[in-house]
Amino acid sequence: MNDPGGRTRRRGEELESAIYAAVLEEVAQVGVGRLTMDGIGKRASAARTTLYRRWSEPIEVLLDALYHQHPVEQPTVVADDLRGDLIRALQLMITWVLSPGGRAVGAILSDPQRTPKVMQALFDNVFDKRGGTFTSTVLRHYAERGHFSADLLTPVVVEIGEALVTKRLLDTGSPPDQAGLEAIVDQAILPAIGLGVGSGDRDARKTT
Repeated sequence: MNDPGGRTRRRGEELESAIYAAVLEEVAQVGVGRLTMDGIGKRASAARTTLYRRWSEPIEVLLDALYHQHPVEQPTVVADDLRGDLIRALQLMITWVLSPGGRAVGAILSDPQRTPKVMQALFDNVFDKRGGTFTSTVLRHYAERGHFSADLLTPVVVEIGEALVTKRLLDTGSPPDQAGLEAIVDQAILPAIGLGVGSGDRDARKTT
């Protein structure tokens, strides 16, 4: 269906996808402090009234877009490849960091106008609901199946992989390569849960 101006009228998922893409581009360009419904609407070629039918403020649009575009780890169901699943989780993180969603989060974190309320909402409504830090879903999956004690999954341990990938990105401007990811898993994550090389745990050392 076309409007009088000749443009195709978008509805449902098509319109939603356009709005999500627009808000991620907009926040990367102007920052979270200057994000407006007008800016999102213009970038999405959607009326501001369309946005207000679903969201009450631009931050809600942003958080909704980030939630829907944030990846979720999928550990091996039979839990027989811990090392491989951890490496894949970090690869998933890198793919996300380089995506529009990851770039949008980077813009939020570096925006001096961000507020504690926005940051808390980002963690509560996006990261935590999508599994928390990268590798944490994998680690919980294996702990629940008896590969190691869940007591070892302290906040420090579940953040090791994500922290080291982030440090590499900040230091060099590029993510770790495959060998770098393997080193993070072999030299940091697995030893932290007592399954480092030399521990005798075949599941930890198995590769795909």
